[in-house]
Amino acid sequence: MEEHDWLAARFEARRTYLRAVAYWMLGSLSEADDAVQESWIRLSRSDTSGVENLGGWLTTIVARVCLERI
Repeated sequence: MEEHDWLAARFEARRTYLRAVAYWMLGSLSEADDAVQESWIRLSRSDTSGVENLGGWLTTIVARVCLERI
């Protein structure tokens, strides 16, 4: 499995949680979906070789994207 496929699988496994975090922060499902999608774009463009806790990293990225939208 390529690294991109591995990252996609890990992201999809956490998508529901990330969407819930984004919805909690933004109060809109469409905005939450946009924030999660933006997080995927940032993940796919990042070097994650040094990330020890990918779930925590993703949560942080979603929160930052949401804060930028507020």
